[in-house]
Amino acid sequence: MQTAQDLASRSEAQAGLSALVRTYAVWMMAAGLLVALPLVFDSGTSLTKMSLMCIMVVFSLSYNMLLGQTGMLSFGHAVYYGLAGFMAIHALRFLGVPGMPVPLPLVPLVGAAMGLACAVVFGWISTRRSGTAFAMISLGLGELVAASALILRSFFGGEEGVSADRSRLLPFAGLDFGAQLQVYYLIAAWTFVCVVAMFAVTQTPFGRIANAVRENPERAEFVGYSTHIVRFISFCLAGTFAGVAGAMAAINFEIMNALSVSGAQSGVVLLMTYIGGVGHFLGPILGAVLITALQISLSDFTGAWMLYFGLLFILVVMYLPGGLAGLIMLHAPVLRAQRFGVLVPSYLLLSGPALLTLAGAAGLIELAHHRLVKAAMDGTAMRLMGVSFDSAAPLPWLLAVLLLVLGLLLARVAFRAVRGAWSEVNAGLRQRS
Repeated sequence: MQTAQDLASRSEAQAGLSALVRTYAVWMMAAGLLVALPLVFDSGTSLTKMSLMCIMVVFSLSYNMLLGQTGMLSFGHAVYYGLAGFMAIHALRFLGVPGMPVPLPLVPLVGAAMGLACAVVFGWISTRRSGTAFAMISLGLGELVAASALILRSFFGGEEGVSADRSRLLPFAGLDFGAQLQVYYLIAAWTFVCVVAMFAVTQTPFGRIANAVRENPERAEFVGYSTHIVRFISFCLAGTFAGVAGAMAAINFEIMNALSVSGAQSGVVLLMTYIGGVGHFLGPILGAVLITALQISLSDFTGAWMLYFGLLFILVVMYLPGGLAGLIMLHAPVLRAQRFGVLVPSYLLLSGPALLTLAGAAGLIELAHHRLVKAAMDGTAMRLMGVSFDSAAPLPWLLAVLLLVLGLLLARVAFRAVRGAWSEVNAGLRQRS
C-alpha cells in the first residue's frame, strides 16, 4: 500500500512539474514574440499598430476580469481607461519640467493608481447590485463621466483634449523614448507584466471564488462568501489594469481626448472581449489583436467599417457564443486525438459558399454606403474589387443579391457535411475514451 501511495505521489509530482514547465515555456515564447516582432515588422506604421494592439490586449483582459471571470456586464469600463489616461497625460506635463527624477517607464503606475482610485469610488456603489442593475449603473456612470469631459475643461481639455511630450522626461537607461521603437518595447514590457499578473489572479483561490460568484452567487453566499466583496475586489483589479492601459495609451499617442471615456470606447472593448471569447483567458487577447488590425486596415478601404464590426458581433453572438477562443478549445481534443483530418474536407467544402456569402454581403454594404453617403458628393460611379460601375444601375445590386443568396443556399448544404464530419469525430473520441 505504501508503495502504491509513493507511486501515486511521484506521478502527481511529475505531472505538476510537467505542467509548470509547459507554463514557463508558453510565457517565454510570448516574451520572445514581443521582442522579435519589431525585427520583422519594422516600419513606423507597424510599430504603432503593434503598440495599440498591446494596449488593447491589457484593456480587454481587464474587462474580461469583470465579464468573463466574475460575470459583471459593464457598459462604462472606458471610464477607468480614460480617466487614468488623462491623469497620465497630466503627469507627463508635470514631470516634463527639468529636474524631475521620474522616468517615463514609471508613468503607467500613475495610471494604475488612478484606475484603482476611481474603481474604489464607483465600484463600492455599483457592485452592490448584479446583473441588469449593475449594467445600468455602469452605463449611467459612464455617461456621467463622458458628459463631464466636455464641461471640466481644466482637466479634460474640452474637445481638443490634453497633449504632452514624453521625450521631455528624465531619460531611462540612455533612452528618451522619442522613437516609436523605444515606445513599443516599453509598452510591450508593461503588457507582458500585466498579462502575467492577470493570469496569476485567475489561478489563485480568489479567481476560483470569482468564477463561483459568476456561476452561482446564491451558493457562494451560502458557503460563506460575500458576493459584494468578491465583485468589488474584481472591479478594483479590473480598474487598476484598465488604468495601466490608459496610461500606455497616453504615452503612445501623447494626447488624450473625450473619446477615451466615451461609450464608444466601452463598446469597442466589449466587442473585442466577446468576439475573442468571454471566459477564456486567451479570448480577449485574440479579440484585441483581430479587432485592432481590422480597425486600422478596414478604415483604409471602406467608410462602413463599423457596420462590418456590428455584423461580426451579431454573427458571433448567434452562432459562436464561445468566440474565437471557444472555437479553438472545441478543436483541441480533436487535434490531440489526431482526428482533424476528418474535418478538413468538410471545412474546405464550406469555404467556397462562405466566400460567396461574404462577397455578396460586402457588395450590398458598399453599394448602400456609396449610394446613401458618397453619391451626393462623388456621384454614383464607384469602384469595388478593381471593377468600376454605376451604383445607381440595377445590375450591381442584382449581382450582389445573387451572390449572397447563392452563398447562403450552398452554405446550408455544406453545413450538413460539417455536422456529419463532427459526428464521426465525436464517435471516434467516445471510443477512445
